[in-house]
Amino acid sequence: MAENTEKNSGSIQINAQYVKDLSFEGPSLPFILSELKGAPAISVNIDVKANKGAEKVYTVDLTIKTKAINPADQKTVFICELTYGGLVTLDVPAEHVEPILLIEIPHLLFPYARAIIANTTREAGLPPLQINPVDFASLYRQKISQQQPKA
Repeated sequence: MAENTEKNSGSIQINAQYVKDLSFEGPSLPFILSELKGAPAISVNIDVKANKGAEKVYTVDLTIKTKAINPADQKTVFICELTYGGLVTLDVPAEHVEPILLIEIPHLLFPYARAIIANTTREAGLPPLQINPVDFASLYRQKISQQQPKA
């Protein structure tokens, strides 16, 4: 007899997605564009945080901070910071909640956050910044390994 796996698999529902915080600074624009002799050095930092709301409801914040520097003179071309949120309902076993919140939900939110950053840099008169895909499972493992020595 086959087991009903639908009962045991649980469900994930994204109730809302939203821009929680967005900032863009171009302190040297537009003059720095004529000073660039090549591509700027771009750094991208990503963080994910989850918080519990009501029963089975959580918020997930995907924060992406980008900075572009002119390598010739170390002037800042731009800084773009975005916190993109998701309101989710999870009906899954307790041991799966944290990995879903810190791996799967950011994986679903990332394309939208990436598009917002690309549009923001484009609207600033720059080429759109296309952030490479992110391995959220690897980020989760790093976070877990950093927390273990503290325990």
